[in-house]
Amino acid sequence: MPGGRAVCASPDPLRAARLIALGRAGGRIAAVALDDTGEAARIDVPVDEAPAWIADVERAGGPRWVWSDTRDWATWLLAHETTVARCHDLRLSHAILAAAEGGAAPSAWDAMPDAAPADDGLFRIEPSGPRLDGIDETLAEWGRQAAALRASPRSAGLRLLLAAESAGSLVAAEMHAAGLPWDVRRHEEILTDELGARGTGGRPEKLEAVAARVREALGDPSANLDSHLRLLRSLRAAGVQVDSTSRWELSEHDHPVIEPLLEYKRLSRLLSANGWAWLDEWVSGGRFRPVFVPGGVVTGRWASSGGGALQLPRQLRPAVRADAGWRIIDADVAQLEPRVLAAMARDEDMARAAAGRDLYEGIVASGAVATRSEAKIAVLGAMYGATTGDSGRLVPRLRRVFPAAMRLVDDAARSGERGDTVATWLGRTSPPPGDAWHEQQSRASAMGASGAEEARARRAARDHGRFTRNFVVQGTAAEWALAWMADLRLRLAALPPVEASEAAPRSGSLFGRRAHLAFFLHDELIVHAPASLADAAAEAMRESAAAAGRTLFGDFPIDFPLDLRVSDGLEAH
Repeated sequence: MPGGRAVCASPDPLRAARLIALGRAGGRIAAVALDDTGEAARIDVPVDEAPAWIADVERAGGPRWVWSDTRDWATWLLAHETTVARCHDLRLSHAILAAAEGGAAPSAWDAMPDAAPADDGLFRIEPSGPRLDGIDETLAEWGRQAAALRASPRSAGLRLLLAAESAGSLVAAEMHAAGLPWDVRRHEEILTDELGARGTGGRPEKLEAVAARVREALGDPSANLDSHLRLLRSLRAAGVQVDSTSRWELSEHDHPVIEPLLEYKRLSRLLSANGWAWLDEWVSGGRFRPVFVPGGVVTGRWASSGGGALQLPRQLRPAVRADAGWRIIDADVAQLEPRVLAAMARDEDMARAAAGRDLYEGIVASGAVATRSEAKIAVLGAMYGATTGDSGRLVPRLRRVFPAAMRLVDDAARSGERGDTVATWLGRTSPPPGDAWHEQQSRASAMGASGAEEARARRAARDHGRFTRNFVVQGTAAEWALAWMADLRLRLAALPPVEASEAAPRSGSLFGRRAHLAFFLHDELIVHAPASLADAAAEAMRESAAAAGRTLFGDFPIDFPLDLRVSDGLEAH
């Protein structure tokens, strides 16, 4: 058994394995079963037989599959009508561990290139970077990560974070495969109502009419409204002295051009972000299939690399329509980040303010502020480090009423101002400030530093402090959302499939007969479910939200109430 592995003629030694690593080995798939002692059994399976074999092992025991990159392996399996319950994504896990205290040692995985489909139906790594899908590379990286976890002072939280991050990668792949039900005709009706008829060459008629009003108000028939610099010049020439064309700055001015210009910007944004070209590219077969990027933001929040997945404009929400005989179940969490802050800080007073009600109303009842709008301003100011205006006036009141919660974010801010890193509840570590930041601080503290240098350094320190202040809360909220999705995914998979006569074929053979996750947007989840399973799926969403709170925060008394709606489709809200 060289190297602790045996090449077996039968898959039986792997059927009861808790962990199975997958990787390429020549023209075959190598599967190595790992046990607690580090010994392993191995088999090699032809590529074309591997999906069926993986499905068979999954049914037998449901191991955690260790692989290089879920974007490749899960996409390949989904194309062969196979799913797995659990995985360990080495690429995502490496990024977390490499940043953590005492994290993974530097390796080729620090710069793992993107993957692209290969002719053999599996995948390949582009020639610009090293191949990391081989079984030897997979086992070596798994060993490094296991060692890093054993050595980490945050081992327990990091293990949970890696499992949640990997589960999120499976959710992302499956949501792309299933797609979000999308009514193309309704979308086109919305575009025509908002923008006017789709032109063959020029812009839609309503957008062009608003552009004419803007140019008339500017007194400049040739004004270029789509060039930031040229529009600024036209505005200043018309007497509107602004430094940007942001809605907030424009709204501060009283001039006939402001109203039509804001309307032009709104319509132009709709056309460019979600117009007919977007519809043609991203919606097919009655499904919107965006490309989600788990962990795409440093805080752990998701990003998207196509389709604008993390924006669902209010006016386009009515285009999300369930298939006939199915339902859309839409749930979002009320005040997720403030509730997470209360739980992280173990602030029982803040938790009581949130118990069974709108948290902002609870803050009003506590006497900290007078109105709900003041409560929202104060809480957002506390989490984002606002020190001026209403936030500057209201945040000190929170410190008196909720000292534990405020101490947590204040301490995180002070750490950032010193140039230290901070970590989320489960251990995702913030990126440190760069060399330029440290050089700026050094120059400001040197003998003879100018007042301007000191002011710039203080400003940079405060900016980084605001980043770390928010990092701990936003990142932990992202962890809660991952736990919610991971738990919900398994609950939905446990619901019975409906009869073929009730299927939604456009969701594909894997998802067309069962309730499934269809869309995620920070604190909102959308499930597409057969009407007969809608109530069970809705209850699963509530139970998963409660389970996510327990998973992260144990028995701390904080609830995560859902605003949940079961309907034929979304409404503009």
